Amino acid sequence: MSFIQTTSTEKGKNLQLYYEDYGEGQPVILIHGWPLSGQMWEYQVEEIVNAGYRCITYDRRGFGKSDRPWSGYDYDTLAKDLNDLITKLGLTDAIIVGFSMGGGEVARYIGNYGTSKLAKAALVSAVPPFMLKTDDNPEGLERDVFEGFKKEIRKDRPGFLAGFGKKFLNFEDHTDTISEDLAHFYWSIACSASPKATVDCVDSFGLTDFREDLKKIDIPTLVVHGDADQIVPLELSGKKSNEILSQSTYEVIPDAPHGLVLTHTRKFNDLLLKFLKN
Repeated sequence: MSFIQTTSTEKGKNLQLYYEDYGEGQPVILIHGWPLSGQMWEYQVEEIVNAGYRCITYDRRGFGKSDRPWSGYDYDTLAKDLNDLITKLGLTDAIIVGFSMGGGEVARYIGNYGTSKLAKAALVSAVPPFMLKTDDNPEGLERDVFEGFKKEIRKDRPGFLAGFGKKFLNFEDHTDTISEDLAHFYWSIACSASPKATVDCVDSFGLTDFREDLKKIDIPTLVVHGDADQIVPLELSGKKSNEILSQSTYEVIPDAPHGLVLTHTRKFNDLLLKFLKN
């Protein structure tokens, strides 16, 4: 197992992030969704490495095997963690791929640190540009949606995650491609996360405005979204991100849910590998 020490501290100790690093070549960093870990990329890592790339996954603070601080789940801090990873590993010409909440790290990292160490980026079922309904974002979700998430998590976290997982996969529509065992495995990953991190990240992905960050992305960017996403609706996220980005490749996968990396693995992997190579 591998860990990096970040520049963040709690109680006098540097926070550690768990990561896995395979292959040689141009680095591809895979950033997981909420409330999962780097394990969610199991069906992408092998293909990326076999295609000639160095593939790096890491666990966001509070999730997977990384340290579990009590605070620091805002996107500025999460982007700093990503910057620490890139800096400590000496990465250049990197490609960063963010799924769902991880798309926020992609956007905020570039918004705060630029693209000098990057070649490309990808937003997959991602939360940018802005999930919350406001006067200038009338299609967004009401704040009560996110408050409801937090209330249910605090009441019965495993139960909430079970219901969330069904919507994550549109499970009843994809029993031909997803087994109950695989869905349960993802539930178990989610249950292993820090309860505090699970709650705090709801505000992070639900209330953070990434519109100005997206305007700063000056590298080729892949946007992949399913048109049956019940978690992060296409019209609110992927479609709008594509309209803001200056160099985007926009791919909508028909009938795909939020968790398209599982239900539409072959289609998604082909799109990602094509983007990496071109």
